[in-house]
Amino acid sequence: MICSCCPRKCNVDRSEHLGFCQSPEKFRLARAALHFWEEPCISGKNGSGTVFFSGCNLKCVFCQNSEISRDNKGIEVSDSKLIEVFEKLIEQGAENINLVNPTHYALRLANVLSKWKCPVPVVYNSSGYEEVETLKALDGLVDIYLPDLKYIRNDKALRYSKANDYFEKASAALFEMRRQVEDTFDGDMMKSGMIIRHLILPQNTNSSIEILRFIKENFDDTYVSLMAQYTPCNDLSDYPEIDRKITKREYEKVLGFALENSFEKLFVQELTSADKSFIPPFDFTGVI
Repeated sequence: MICSCCPRKCNVDRSEHLGFCQSPEKFRLARAALHFWEEPCISGKNGSGTVFFSGCNLKCVFCQNSEISRDNKGIEVSDSKLIEVFEKLIEQGAENINLVNPTHYALRLANVLSKWKCPVPVVYNSSGYEEVETLKALDGLVDIYLPDLKYIRNDKALRYSKANDYFEKASAALFEMRRQVEDTFDGDMMKSGMIIRHLILPQNTNSSIEILRFIKENFDDTYVSLMAQYTPCNDLSDYPEIDRKITKREYEKVLGFALENSFEKLFVQELTSADKSFIPPFDFTGVI
């Protein structure tokens, strides 16, 4: 299959060559386990059934999961094995099946999900760097979208993620995701809908405020998760401006804008979430 499923448009046969994401045609997984640190309406009491896919079409310089996103640590699994992984998580009581960084496998996932009916909500947890046409293949198969909106300025997207068209692609993706799903709840648990996530970066508060302004103008009735968990994990000597955690002042500046502008559906994080202890071990738990 010639792969052009994401904005990179590598147009390579992944059974023979690797594109930007460095991922083969078959699924490659690094971890599958219950996770309790998503938004409360996603993790619930039992935990979200997170399935971490190796490889990535962004490879952000600051990625806290670089072991799998950039170094591509993982194990190849068949479609049937992936379903087994899903079913084991459901047996453990998973509130949902949470596909973490699935973009480069979106079309293959659409094929799997169209043949296997998931009894719990399917969560598509992505960087936001998506192709609308690919997302359309997931219509009716994904219940909850958890997209990031990382950047609004092209220079930032280029510097940190080598994607100067990030906002163009991500904003279009958000409109398509919103078209597909409406917010529904069973008690405190989201059963369908969308939460837009934004990770605040050091010395980037003005960009964060621009992003919130865009969300307010275009997705005013959509849940937003304002994330304070930025943790420098890699060698960022070439990016000294982001080689630290965000400060209390930086977070309060962005949060203050959200509160002043009546963001009523808002999830927030404590600054203590910026800790490496929250990064799960990518030891193939639930995969082997």
